[in-house]
Amino acid sequence: MPELPDVEAFRQVLMTCGRHRRVTDIEVRDAGVLRGVTETRLRRELKGRHLGKAWRHGKWLFVPTDGDSTLVCHFGMTGSLRCCCPDEPIEPHDRIVLTLDDAQDLRYRDQRKLQGVRLADEYAVDRILDGLGPDALTVDRAEFRELLSGRRGAVKSALMDQSMIAGLGNLLCDEILWRARVHPRFPARELSETALRRIHSAMGRVLETSVRAGCVPPRRSWLTGRRDDSEPLCPRCGRPLYSSRVAGRRTVWCPGCQPSAAGAR
Repeated sequence: MPELPDVEAFRQVLMTCGRHRRVTDIEVRDAGVLRGVTETRLRRELKGRHLGKAWRHGKWLFVPTDGDSTLVCHFGMTGSLRCCCPDEPIEPHDRIVLTLDDAQDLRYRDQRKLQGVRLADEYAVDRILDGLGPDALTVDRAEFRELLSGRRGAVKSALMDQSMIAGLGNLLCDEILWRARVHPRFPARELSETALRRIHSAMGRVLETSVRAGCVPPRRSWLTGRRDDSEPLCPRCGRPLYSSRVAGRRTVWCPGCQPSAAGAR
């Protein structure tokens, strides 16, 4: 499930795929990942163009070109970018292949095709950004407090809401709340100043490590590294982990470290 650290890693893949990154050919192997753009238009507006310095906001990746369009990627649940040699076999889920003039292929790979690739002018880019909150890496403590203070519903639902903070997904939210000792269902607007400070600090630490790793690392000292065990135990206190659905997603927490009233402390 690509989250902010994964998309930052995909940005690095793109930026290091060849030296010049001029698109010499485009193969759309599955138009099901195209969003609001036809294969003909994609080819017309990208072929011969140079891919500029990619940038990320939340889970979105923006790749400006030396033309009028920006290539925009969202990776949904299973998407990724891969830099491959042209002689590497095409994988079944390689949906779009951009051939670059450095004898490299940039491949958009996606099994489930829940999101995809689009072209956007500057106004379309602004519309995307207007629907997103600040990037999770840039939110300071005061802004974080302001964002959560008036939110209805559970704290995990608030953190998962991309219009509030962009970039946090299911794994990150569970890891952050476990480290902060806050129950995922605790009401966001009832969080104490201390709890807000703990969540914000945990978010910074988890993101810093995850960005370095290029994913939310499944370390055994992390909740992420235990959640899929057959009988998962908390890496901090050793108690059995609980699992339920919060914000429509499978949520894992420790009832010992994250009691229901923990957010009020």
